[in-house]
Amino acid sequence: MAVVDRDGLVVTANEAMTTLLGKGARTLVGRVAAELVDLATDTRTWHAYREVLRGRHARLRCTRRLKQPDGTSLWVQVSVAPLPDEERAVLLSVADISAHRQLQDRLRHLQMHDPVTRLPNRALFFEQLATALERDAYDEAGTGRIGLVYLDLDGFKAVNDTLGHRIGDRLLAAVAERLTRCADEAGHHRTTGPASGAPLVARLGGDEFALLVEDSTGTEQLADLADSVLKALQIPFDLAGQRLSVSASIGVVERQSASTTATGLMQAADTTLYWAKADGKARWTLFDPERNAHRMTRQALSSSLRAAIGRGEFVLEYQPLVGMADGEVRGVEALVRWHHPQFGVLAPNRFIALAEEDGSIVQLGRHILATACRQARQWQIDHPDRAPIFVSVNVAVRQVWDSDLVADVAEILSETGLAPHLLQLELTESALMGSAGRPLQALKALSDMGVRIAIDDFGTGYSNLAYLSRLPVSVLKLDGAFVRGFQYERPQESGAGDDGQPNPADEIIVEALVQLAHRLGLTVTAEGVETDAQASRLRRLGCDTGQGWLYSRAVSPERIAELLGAAACPQA
Repeated sequence: MAVVDRDGLVVTANEAMTTLLGKGARTLVGRVAAELVDLATDTRTWHAYREVLRGRHARLRCTRRLKQPDGTSLWVQVSVAPLPDEERAVLLSVADISAHRQLQDRLRHLQMHDPVTRLPNRALFFEQLATALERDAYDEAGTGRIGLVYLDLDGFKAVNDTLGHRIGDRLLAAVAERLTRCADEAGHHRTTGPASGAPLVARLGGDEFALLVEDSTGTEQLADLADSVLKALQIPFDLAGQRLSVSASIGVVERQSASTTATGLMQAADTTLYWAKADGKARWTLFDPERNAHRMTRQALSSSLRAAIGRGEFVLEYQPLVGMADGEVRGVEALVRWHHPQFGVLAPNRFIALAEEDGSIVQLGRHILATACRQARQWQIDHPDRAPIFVSVNVAVRQVWDSDLVADVAEILSETGLAPHLLQLELTESALMGSAGRPLQALKALSDMGVRIAIDDFGTGYSNLAYLSRLPVSVLKLDGAFVRGFQYERPQESGAGDDGQPNPADEIIVEALVQLAHRLGLTVTAEGVETDAQASRLRRLGCDTGQGWLYSRAVSPERIAELLGAAACPQA
């Protein structure tokens, strides 16, 4: 302890104080107390100390690191409290807390480091990341950028499951050593930009690791680091007599520090890591804002899909199915569009897969089916002088599994008054060819009801022809890939750069499929008909109906009504 006057000078000190500071008692008297215990270097502490000296503040307590004459340091807790007014002085107390501080440091080290790899753990990583972002945002001497290499091991679970967690832990420790070596080499070879040292290597949990690059110089630097990590991990590991080969999937993110947050950086890294795995694993992938925007759009669409059905944002357009022989409209295919308030008009390929994933395809499919049947019946009522046209509606297999499609169809036909033979349900070839059990029973029940069943995109899926005799199918829709080869009737029409010769295999396949279908009592619809030449050749091969831009694109119900009223369509 020491008594300090109101001017901040030491009046007297006890022996413990002189021993702690490594000075004689006489040398302390008259010295500036704040200099002895380093109170002036911190503006906030210095102000509080001055307030205690002036009697305006009751007490000050702080922690300081003091350097002793022999060069060693010790941690002390400093307390300053006023003495009775008549003394006109304060009491300065200094306690050596070095042992306690060392214990705290050891405990913190254990708390902030992974026991298996001895790398910084998730908590310390995020603490360092937050510090780096804050520093980089205001440090004019640095690049103001930050980079992250985020990886996890491919197939690590199999190692744990087959060889046990002990070998798994040894593998993690060996991986950590190689990552640390890569980081050290990256720091050593860095020749441009500020010298911020080697990247921080951390284990975030499980088989996930991260390398944090402060003051990064661009994506090339991060790409080089990711590439070195991949190469280092490709070398087999020899562990306890086991020779193991592992790979890693890596997400790489590099951006301005001022425009990101720890959460944003990690989300981007996690997304990019997922891309690397989805693209085939054992690779690194750089964050792509455009690809991420598509993912975010996909997520936004998925989250709002069910509500959009209730809000009536889904509308139908119809594409004519035309008789190849006479050019008459025989039917229409209902095609759904999503009039999204933010993203505009979306085609089915933007949301049907999402609806199938989350199960909302059942609700959406019922809406499409009811709307299409109601519209077909309305056309029939509005045009009693011509033969009614059928409406074709696409059905997902999940609609059969997750709902009573037969009951739904029966109810909708009853409500709308549409005859069953004027409804055609389309399922893709890949879905139909695997049909068994409940789906097959549902299709047979629908067929018995009088509803027509069509195989969509025929020729591109499993093409198991044996199924055709078992399935209650009445229509085959040939995929447009076959029709594209029929685009030109004569070689000179093909234009420069093409030998003009249509692929004879396409014609042979289409002719065989048409003949097979007709022998089985099925009709054939050709999709993707765009030119007169295609229509002419398909008609010669015996196709019953055609669908494509030659006749019409998908149009509004009102436009279909006009076509029916005119009773005319471009002749093929």
